[in-house]
This record gives sequence, C-alpha cells and structure tokens, in this order.
Amino acid sequence: MTNLRKMMLEELERRNYSECTTRRYLRFVERFAQHFGKPPDKLGPDHLRTYQAYLLKVRKLDPGTVENHVAALRFLFIRTLHRHEFRQFLPYPKTRRKLPKILSLEEVARLIDASSGLFERTLLMVLYGTGMRRSEIARLKIADIDSQRMVIHVVNGKGGKDRDLPLSPTLLETLRAHWRWLKPQTYLFPSRMHRDSEQPITDKIVWRTCSEAARRAGIRKRVTPHLVRHSWATHLLEAGTDLRTIQLLLGHEDLEVTARYLHLSDHHLHQVANPIEELKLSNVDQSRRSYHRPRRP
Repeated sequence: MTNLRKMMLEELERRNYSECTTRRYLRFVERFAQHFGKPPDKLGPDHLRTYQAYLLKVRKLDPGTVENHVAALRFLFIRTLHRHEFRQFLPYPKTRRKLPKILSLEEVARLIDASSGLFERTLLMVLYGTGMRRSEIARLKIADIDSQRMVIHVVNGKGGKDRDLPLSPTLLETLRAHWRWLKPQTYLFPSRMHRDSEQPITDKIVWRTCSEAARRAGIRKRVTPHLVRHSWATHLLEAGTDLRTIQLLLGHEDLEVTARYLHLSDHHLHQVANPIEELKLSNVDQSRRSYHRPRRP
C-alpha cells in the first residue's frame, strides 16, 4: 500500500465512511492514476479536466456514475491533500432526473416465481417485502429478524442509520423454510465461496439474482435491486401508505426524494381531475365536417 493510499484510507476511516464508499473511492482514484500512468498526487488540473471529459464522452458513463468519480477525486485532492484550489477543477456533472420504471404486482410475482431455488426466492422476497438496498440485504443477519415484534432491523444502513421494517407473515414463513434448509449461523445469506468462516454475499450477487430471474421470467425491463425497491415503495403508496411512513421505511433523508413516487403511482395519476373534461367541445362527427387540412407554407 502506497503512502498516499494509506493517507486517503485513514481520512475516510476518520470520517467514518462506510466500507462500500471507502472501497469505491479508492478504486476510482486508482483508475484515475492508471489512466495516466502516474501517481495521482503528480497529476494536475489539466489531467482532471481531460479525465472527466473522457468518462463522459469516450466511456459514455451515466452522469450519476461520473458524479461518484468526481466525489472520490474531490476527497483525494481536497480532504486528503488539502489542495482546496482544485475544487473549481472538479465540477459535478449536470444530471438528468429521470423517473424510474417500476414493476407491476403481476411482474413481481413472475420475478419471484422465476427464482432458481429457495436461496434466490428468499432473497427476492426479502428484497421486495422490505424495500431494502442491496448492500443492506447482503449484510442482513439472523439476529436482525425479530419474529416476536414482527420487524426486521436494518443495522448501519445508508448514512450509518438504523431503522425497523415490518415483517410480513408470508415473508416470515419463507425465512423459516430458508433457515431450516441452509442452517446459516450469522448472516441470512452467507457466501458459498467461504467455507471456513461464514461471510455475507456481495451486493453483486443481489444484483445478478434480480437480472437472471427477470430474464427467466421474460420481463423486458432492466430489473435491478433498486427497481424492486422503487416498485415496493410505489405499491405501498397505491395501497394507502402515507409519504412520511414510506420515507422512514426507505431511510430517505429528504421527503422530497420520497415524493417522486407520487409520479409513479397509477392510483394518484388517475385521481387527478383533468380540466379537459370540463370543456364544452363539439362531438367528433361535427368536428370532421368542418376540418380543413392546413396549407403548407
């Protein structure tokens, strides 16, 4: 480990960044250095400008992904190397706020039924039945399942925050079948690659489970763990759950983030009183008689 990597790691740990963020920041800085073949502290503003353009124009990465690269480089130069003048050379790219697609209830059922076995079926049911993030599911422990209170504890979620989620009887029944079959000791979803000591699966396993089940189910949408999370939240809203409760269940900091599910809910869209219904228009047949094709200029 180089001195610079050690310094950056210490700064990340000193600020109590999550393991996932720490790994991601170190990996992005390493890729930046490999791109130019030089240590990152020997690179300057021109390299930063060129690299950011390369990520957007050549690699054609999503602006949200480039934003993560920029955050890692800002941490290196500003927080670790204390080169505050570099802030102006590392602007965050403008991102387009797109509404996420969601799965219908029928598609969710097809997704779960397309699982290849009990392990994947339980994972998909926990994902949809709780709306947890993929990293939270990967680290879920047996001790986090409280069948007495019928809640699931999310420990050290995004932002280092804990929260409780409702445990449905249907999900509990599947969890018990999963435990009787697999007999996990610590983690609900232990990695099969570590035989000597039990380790959790990686969040990539959660991602792959979704995509492969969607392919087998014949779902053409790009199904990711976050899409399932969006679907769960939207279905909660359509069932009458208020936004504040959904915000707490999802672990959102800002209610404005949760409010976007109003745009995804068919129930709320169909409740809108469209003013076009109040217009006194002539019927279609009468309109056809008076219709003249406009002349071309």
